Amino acid sequence: MALLRVEGLRKAFGGVVAVDGVGFQVSRGELVALIGPNGAGKTTCFNMLNGQLRPDRGRVFLEDEEITGLSPRQVWRKGVGRTFQITATFPSMTVVENVQMPLISHHREVYRFTGRAVRLHRDEAMELLDLVGMADQAERPCGVLAYGDLKRVELAVALANRPALLLMDEPTAGMAPGERVALMGLTAEIVKSRNIAVLFTEHDMDVVFCNADRILVLNRGRLVAEGSPEAIRENTHVKEIYLGAGDGLRDLGRVCHPGGT
Repeated sequence: MALLRVEGLRKAFGGVVAVDGVGFQVSRGELVALIGPNGAGKTTCFNMLNGQLRPDRGRVFLEDEEITGLSPRQVWRKGVGRTFQITATFPSMTVVENVQMPLISHHREVYRFTGRAVRLHRDEAMELLDLVGMADQAERPCGVLAYGDLKRVELAVALANRPALLLMDEPTAGMAPGERVALMGLTAEIVKSRNIAVLFTEHDMDVVFCNADRILVLNRGRLVAEGSPEAIRENTHVKEIYLGAGDGLRDLGRVCHPGGT
């Protein structure tokens, strides 16, 4: 049974239709990429899934419960985490404090946000930081971290509400090639070990084809292809879309060996 079910999503801004009748499903334990050239409608689609935008038409279900039109906070409460293209940590707070903040909210203890807050759920925050390889930097302010490390902290923050579904909008944007491989390899491990679902957008085709279990392709707001990395790589229509999009892509991702290399 699908964890996420999307039916006929549509969103227009004036006369411009950004998403037009998009529907798909994502299951637990599955890492699904949503790709397409610039302006294809990927971020708009994401923003409707987590409540930042209300669709003009269509429905979104999480484990058969409709979440269409709920606020981002309500969607988060239902078990949907999200990371963004640009990291959004509190630079003056330590790494562990940045993770404690969403944990306090998840446990509905905001009313206890006093001088004692620094001790609330610290052990749980440290477990998440250990999971993403950042426990040794727990006491450093986020403002001094390298960008790749900030991305790992953001992943820990997104996992604080124990999501069933994780939405990742260009998770490796701004990262060095080696950092990209490491972050997505870590994400794939978390998907399998925690049996969650991940839907991510990404412009780096090597990241997509080396990590996704399945790929969805958007073009001009419409879903034009769906399938395994191998099927999408050989899809003539998808090749035409990318090679004619001016994105400088020579191909649709290298052939990956076990381990993502």
